[in-house]
Amino acid sequence: MRLARTRRGVKPRRMVLLLDVSGSMESYARALIRFLHASVAGRPRVEAFALGTHLTRLTRELSSRDPDRALTAAGEAVTDWSGGTRLGDGLRDFNDEWGCRGMARGAVVVILSDGWDRGDPAEMDEQMRRLHRAAHRVVWVNPLKASPGYQPLARGMAAALPHVDDFLEGHSLESLEILAALVLGLRHAGARFGGC
Repeated sequence: MRLARTRRGVKPRRMVLLLDVSGSMESYARALIRFLHASVAGRPRVEAFALGTHLTRLTRELSSRDPDRALTAAGEAVTDWSGGTRLGDGLRDFNDEWGCRGMARGAVVVILSDGWDRGDPAEMDEQMRRLHRAAHRVVWVNPLKASPGYQPLARGMAAALPHVDDFLEGHSLESLEILAALVLGLRHAGARFGGC
């Protein structure tokens, strides 16, 4: 006799991408939106958002396999491109509306931002703490990190950093390849679910 056994299927973790589209990120955001499109298009369990003066969900707009159509749709959806930034407020909106209700639970959350924030650092600290409790892992990609002598002194970045698991550069194609390899490995890691 042979015992028939079934194996548990491997289900990749959800990935959530939050891109800062404020004026200070202008030179990087246009390239990083392509990274978001490549991550979302045709892949299950990937969500994308823009963070500026408010939060904009971009998953539907970026799901087209046609890059020109996807980027045009995303550009039309984001009404505060190259405006100000209130990262803490945007993260609060994400946590309240999407994150803590399930989207961030056990997910790999990637924030692509220089950390410049016009809001209250205490709000950033609180919202990052909530996000970190819910997510499997929080990855922060900061294009400025590659600059010689860089230190995370911006108030928003300093408040967020204690709640970040991986702090990466995001200024070049090579740095995005490193990010992609890290995220692929994390998406197939064992489950851990927290609460907000």
